[in-house]
Amino acid sequence: MNVIDDEKLKWKELGKQEILKTIVFNVNKTESVSPTGEKGNYIVLDAPDWGIVIPEQDDKFLMVKQWRHGENALSIEFPGGVIEKGEEPEKGAARELLEETGCTADKIIHLATINPNPALMCNHTHIYLAQGLHHVAKQQLDNDEYVSYLEIPIKEVCAKMGSKEYPHAIMMAALAAYRQYKDEHQ
Repeated sequence: MNVIDDEKLKWKELGKQEILKTIVFNVNKTESVSPTGEKGNYIVLDAPDWGIVIPEQDDKFLMVKQWRHGENALSIEFPGGVIEKGEEPEKGAARELLEETGCTADKIIHLATINPNPALMCNHTHIYLAQGLHHVAKQQLDNDEYVSYLEIPIKEVCAKMGSKEYPHAIMMAALAAYRQYKDEHQ
């Protein structure tokens, strides 16, 4: 096993230039220097953090189905979305649950915080488990959101995650965090 001191692996960012600003993320070109002095330019997507909530009720998950433009197809996912500026991630996840499903939860448990793709992105996804669900309102979707919600048996979601119906990699990571939590708390 080749063990190297971590300091000999770290790059230092020398500067950053915004080259494209969109409503979803900004594209930045960063200039960085390697531990041995080589300079390089790298593209980094700068997006707000996201919150994902896994609503669990008995032996089912409350899931959402929505159109995903990158995949050009429908996707079944856990509720979630952008954490608003200044918003605590847990509050953002609870807000997304309410907006997309009309539900609140008695208990929200932090499961994990991950980077969707650390090679290209600088934001994080905060994953929560929601228990003790209460349907309290109608959906409160954004103008460009078309989302249906459905209850799906947990076993079915586990069996189908990664299939054509469930293509979202972050949802697979969320499910892994959920399963790890369940393994540790049973």
